[in-house]
Amino acid sequence: MKKIYFFTLIFSINLLQSQNTVGTITITEDVNDAFTLFTVHTKSYLINNCGEVINQWDSNYPPGNAVYLLENGNLLRAGRLNDGSSNITFPGTGGIVELFDWDGNVLWSYTYSSNDFRQHHDVYPMPNGNVLILAATLMSQSEAIQAGRNPNLLQDGELYNEQIIEVEPIGTNQANIVWEWNIKDHLIQDFDSTKDNFGNVSENQQLLDINYTNNGSGSNNWLHLNSIQYNQARDQIIISSRNLSEIWIIDHSTSTSEAATSSGGIYNKGGDFLYRWGNPEVYRQGTLNDRKLFGQHTPYFIEPGLPNEDKIIIFNNGNGRTPNFSQIDIISPPETSFGVYDYAPNTAYEPTNPDYTYSDLSSDPSEFFSGIVSSAQQLDNGNILICEGREGHFFEINSNGEKVWEYINPISSNNGTSTSQGDSAPADNLTFRAFKYNMDYPGFIGRDLTPGPTLELNPDLTSCNSLSISNFEESIVKVFPNPSKNKIEINAKIPIDKIDIYNALGRRMNEIKSSKIDLSEYAEGIYYLKIYSGSRIINKKVIKN
Repeated sequence: MKKIYFFTLIFSINLLQSQNTVGTITITEDVNDAFTLFTVHTKSYLINNCGEVINQWDSNYPPGNAVYLLENGNLLRAGRLNDGSSNITFPGTGGIVELFDWDGNVLWSYTYSSNDFRQHHDVYPMPNGNVLILAATLMSQSEAIQAGRNPNLLQDGELYNEQIIEVEPIGTNQANIVWEWNIKDHLIQDFDSTKDNFGNVSENQQLLDINYTNNGSGSNNWLHLNSIQYNQARDQIIISSRNLSEIWIIDHSTSTSEAATSSGGIYNKGGDFLYRWGNPEVYRQGTLNDRKLFGQHTPYFIEPGLPNEDKIIIFNNGNGRTPNFSQIDIISPPETSFGVYDYAPNTAYEPTNPDYTYSDLSSDPSEFFSGIVSSAQQLDNGNILICEGREGHFFEINSNGEKVWEYINPISSNNGTSTSQGDSAPADNLTFRAFKYNMDYPGFIGRDLTPGPTLELNPDLTSCNSLSISNFEESIVKVFPNPSKNKIEINAKIPIDKIDIYNALGRRMNEIKSSKIDLSEYAEGIYYLKIYSGSRIINKKVIKN
């Protein structure tokens, strides 16, 4: 893309990089111009590529952890309770789910926390308005042993079952549970034939071995699920188990009673695994050398219409391998038909290797490494947005693996304070995920998208101000029809103060304060519109024919 400077002076800018230490570090013309959403401390921020705040939502709670912008402009966010209401504690626990409108008003606040259960890590907005909630529930020592757990692997005297519930919001703080799934209903063990779930682990790949700990010590938090993502086309949920380094796919079209039933075979639905990948040692169809995932986060099916559609993208943290380094993997689960996964019994689930892998191995592998949190998102222009969460580092890569945008979260996750430009990034700027929303996202219709201040103090936006007309501006201000013989109309998502019209020689022809422009009296040729919105100036070229 090129920037047109009045008068007909054209520059092509390939890369601009400032000496910034926080906020936007690198920005190029190849960046996908969209708004990035993330949560830190008690606030959720929506920023543009320059790091300017488009909107923010304030909560009374730190992250618990996921956040989503809905198509109606509302924000769904999980929060962390620190009131001692639950004995279930481990990194990532939350306990409360909140729904905000665009203006930051709380529409719904639902607590799912007690001494027996607690929401953690993820929630997910369903197309029907319901919400999926990931939670840990307590299995007592006797219940765990009866399920087949080796007593020597109960160092905490209890075990956490992982649960997914779907709730229908009611009023301002209530909900009906309309669907439920629990991993404790889909276990197998070959430790004690007198206990439940006894069977051949290697022949029941649709079930989870309750005694596999991935070389762990047998803590109550043996699975540590960190993500649930719903795929509407398949009506399936993809789940990530960090501690077992596996992803699982389960069916969502079942009833709660069906979801509690073991199918008895890998091709039946029920609540058993339809597909699993990442660590075949868990179901004894591989060894440590066959392991592909290492503490991964945020696997999801890439949406139809995007590059790599219907494949699964994963932030593979690389935790627990030597050397430590992270990578982005994209895999294609083999299907016999849509949503039905191909599997040969007594083998490991395919694929053997990812279709695509990104990792920064050019020098020191550990330069790109986040042992915890993090995410990756396929963008529609072919780029991939990566959140290196432990470092609060967001960056976007193109199809060649080149960084076309970098941003460092300047906010402390401990106290919410901001860092000044030029100072070192805060050591505690951990960010669970970052996700981009395109300018034509329905949630932005009718909203004031005027950029506000940056999150960092004493900002330096030299790089952003030097770039060409951005895709952002192309999206929020549209001129049609173009070319035109007579009238054109400006469709803008931001308020317009005035419009100056210039001819090709740079002469200002007119100033108007209307979104409709009559060109019928103008000669044929090229004209330039200088559109003013607050401190922002947007340039558009129009053709009169």
